[in-house]
Amino acid sequence: MLPLASDAAPVAADSLAQSALTDPLAPRTDFSRLAGRAEAVRRELGKVIVGQQALAELLLTALLADGHVLLEGVPGVAKTLTAKLLARTLDVPFSRLQFTPDLMPSDVLGTSVFRPGRGEFEFRPGPIFASVVLIDEINRAPAKTQSALFEVMEERQVTQDGTRYAMPAPFVVLATQNPVEQEGTYRLPEAQLDRFLFKLNVGYPTLDEEVLILQGHHAGFGGNPLEAVQAVLSADDLRELRGQVQRQHVEPKLLEYVARLVGQTRVHKGLYLGASPRASLALLNGAKALAALRGRDFVTPEDIQYLAPAVLRHRIQLTPDREMEGGTPDDIVKQILQQIEVPR
Repeated sequence: MLPLASDAAPVAADSLAQSALTDPLAPRTDFSRLAGRAEAVRRELGKVIVGQQALAELLLTALLADGHVLLEGVPGVAKTLTAKLLARTLDVPFSRLQFTPDLMPSDVLGTSVFRPGRGEFEFRPGPIFASVVLIDEINRAPAKTQSALFEVMEERQVTQDGTRYAMPAPFVVLATQNPVEQEGTYRLPEAQLDRFLFKLNVGYPTLDEEVLILQGHHAGFGGNPLEAVQAVLSADDLRELRGQVQRQHVEPKLLEYVARLVGQTRVHKGLYLGASPRASLALLNGAKALAALRGRDFVTPEDIQYLAPAVLRHRIQLTPDREMEGGTPDDIVKQILQQIEVPR
């Protein structure tokens, strides 16, 4: 395990301070450890996944911002594989759930079992009790099962028979879903969607990327691709990096910018459901993590603008008229970004 930042020699701190004096744009925080860990994760993902650099950056951003991620795309675009590979790079307990129409809440959270020898009930934790939980095809389970995730995703705990059971730290849900237009899917409740930090659209590969995929397969790249990926980030590493992200500097005018962007979704004529204050917090935390990934100890308006679609697209709902016109949530977010003045 690498030494903590506090163990670094005083010379490193002196050189960092000296660089800040000579270059006013130099970061005041040493992000070399964070950058090294992020590059290691990208390198492990790149052993199997072709392209998708933007997706990898957003997944890392969510990981550093302590948020859950919803991946949406048609079957066959490697949503589940990407989530499994990301979990593989973390040296923490992993669990996978396959959501189906007959899945019950107890199948997810756990259940109490009676012990005749002791004359009492004993709680048996369900598969949700892991640090990284992959929920495959989350929108194929009914609302009753979806609602079982509300408490655990927001409060990181499960309440069973009046007793609260805390989740391990870290706790991240990576969920995949097919577009709601496909057969056998349910629309996720708004309260559940709001608990995801990002909703990321996984599209088809480009022509060049698909050619590389075919070349790799033709050359004999088979077997279990997960075996090629190694864990490069421990729970302690992640905790330390998240603490570094939380100390990021954010100008007051950028806090107001975030509030204005989210507030505009509540008055936009093309929307009948705007984003909640939880969206403002998600946008702020995500921007701080993205800035750190890009080697800065301060947030810029560009960070906020880049993340706005991922944070807002699943939290807003179009009016029926706008839907009939063929509009999308991303179109509305783009309009709002153009309407709100950018602080300088």
